[in-house]
Amino acid sequence: MVDAAYRIGFTDWLACAVGGSGEPAAIAATRVAEGPVGRAMALAVAGHILDFDDTYAPGLVHLSAPTAPVALVLGAHIDAPVGAVLDAYAEGFEAMAAVARASHPELYERGWHPTAVTGVVGAAVAASTLLGLDRQRTAAAVRLALTGAGGLRSAFGADSKSLQVGVAAAQGFRSALLAERGVSVPGTVVEGFTDAYGAVWATAGSPPAVHDNWIKAYPCCLQTHGPIDCALELVRRGASPDGRGIVTVHPRSRQAAPLDAVQTGLEAKFSIPYTTALALLRGAPGVDDFAAVDAGVSAVAARIGLELDGTMGESAARLEWTSGGRTLTAGVDAALGSPQRPMDAAGLAAKVSSLAGSRLEGVLDDTTAPARRVLDLVEPV
Repeated sequence: MVDAAYRIGFTDWLACAVGGSGEPAAIAATRVAEGPVGRAMALAVAGHILDFDDTYAPGLVHLSAPTAPVALVLGAHIDAPVGAVLDAYAEGFEAMAAVARASHPELYERGWHPTAVTGVVGAAVAASTLLGLDRQRTAAAVRLALTGAGGLRSAFGADSKSLQVGVAAAQGFRSALLAERGVSVPGTVVEGFTDAYGAVWATAGSPPAVHDNWIKAYPCCLQTHGPIDCALELVRRGASPDGRGIVTVHPRSRQAAPLDAVQTGLEAKFSIPYTTALALLRGAPGVDDFAAVDAGVSAVAARIGLELDGTMGESAARLEWTSGGRTLTAGVDAALGSPQRPMDAAGLAAKVSSLAGSRLEGVLDDTTAPARRVLDLVEPV
């Protein structure tokens, strides 16, 4: 039986896909989708567009984003039960995590989008598992998927980020279908991949990566979550947004969230000053807070400076805030939603409900149920 942590991750992704299905990028992807591969691509976009889906901090990747939609769509297409879908998802999840973890921070340093680059591996393994491919053909599927890996960090803050994840899901899915039909791919592809991308090849090991996975508490870049938590703590201690401050983070956080003055809600998700100001002024961010840029929040953000400290943890943050004649400081090593500070059952349920209402209640309880029933609940229409 699949670990309960995979069920949490899969349910979280399902909710994000429902919540994101009405976004312009998801609608566009759905309209151009053809066949199961296209449908998996569209669902991958929907599940990632809100940037609310789970994140694996050791590789700074969204492991469910390209693997879950492939497992679900293919499972439904071949009339597989929910249990088989979860098993395939877990295999893809761990295969992707191994490469992402081993390749961090090299992929980031070179400007790649790690989720899009390593997502082809997870998608290929998930599809190969459901198709029942042997080890040799699964390896061929992965190698073929690597020939189409791509995605740039410079795409963050726009529809292109989630579309890159959709393309990765489609690439892995299609590669497994081709491998099933006997396509051969030389082993040298792996060496070429590592040389070209600065990646490091690795295979899944123990302990499972799923236990280091974050279930995000806020719908924005993971590297903004530490500053958000600091801001919320200072508000609880009486800090007023009528002040100014300094946020200190690891340089990797700045790479992931590089934007300051923002023009759109998507850009705002990748701005440490904006998300910090949002928490100071409005409280914990929700999906609706990124529908557009708030002028009041931008005004507070303009009074927030940013400093980098390479000795801090990659997900750590510190906020020093001066208002009303006093200075307050808060710091976190890991934000809410991290393995160190996981959301409780009520928090997880509230997140799923906020995105999908009641439609996903008990959605994975019956592992013998057909995957088609689950797909019907989330697939964009």
